[in-house]
Amino acid sequence: MTHDKLITVIVSTYNRPDALELVLEGCLAQTDRAFEIIVADDGSGPATREVVERIKRRSPVPLTHVWHADDGFRLAAIRNKAIVQARGEYLIFLDGDCVPQRDFVARHRALAAPRTVVTGSRILLGPRLTALAAARHLPLAEQSLAFWLRQRATGQVNKIAPLFARLPDMARRNVQGFVWRGIKGCNLAAWRSDVVAVNGFDGSFVGWGHEDADFVARLHNAGVVRKKGFWATEVLHLWHPEASRGSEGPNHAKVLARLADRSTRAQEGLEELTAAG
Repeated sequence: MTHDKLITVIVSTYNRPDALELVLEGCLAQTDRAFEIIVADDGSGPATREVVERIKRRSPVPLTHVWHADDGFRLAAIRNKAIVQARGEYLIFLDGDCVPQRDFVARHRALAAPRTVVTGSRILLGPRLTALAAARHLPLAEQSLAFWLRQRATGQVNKIAPLFARLPDMARRNVQGFVWRGIKGCNLAAWRSDVVAVNGFDGSFVGWGHEDADFVARLHNAGVVRKKGFWATEVLHLWHPEASRGSEGPNHAKVLARLADRSTRAQEGLEELTAAG
């Protein structure tokens, strides 16, 4: 992808303003500045809006906040609302508890290819390091090797090598067929034209789980190939208690049905959102 094409980074969040602040600060520190940020807010309270407005005042790139009322876990629906507002030709989906490295946008730009979805990976941080970063507003992506060696030694990070090494685009990144493993909506990128063609995310997925796998499955059914972003696009995933997984079973079954019937379009997607006004 050329360096002048606008990218939209869609950051999803829900009532975690301290984590969101770290993520947005990481976005503002990107080496590649040809992007905009849209915060996709799944019904957070005023503290989140305050963080967005404060950072927006000094952001070197456009920053927009889209919100809908809190009516349970509706991540797919709020992502669609952000997609409708996006101006970029390429969309990167990032969670509001996943701090990007300084070359995150640049590396996604380098991996972008026609009719391809890129699934990135993450580095898991522990509770003590997460609390430290939030309390001190620590720029995690700028910390030294010595800092990360200490965190690794105390079990506060699960790996550090991808922080200091990058692998180029190569055949090993390509995924043959549909594979569940490694699909993470917290770090995912696709062309807007492909996203529109499958009607975006499916808002009929409510509660935790597999709305990202459904999205990738429908792209796969539509002929979009998948590329892995390992050792290039890793994000620093801040610790949080595990969400309720009561909806995982039904959501998993819906993805299996998508794969079986080869359907491509979301049941409650972009078209339904725009038609509702």
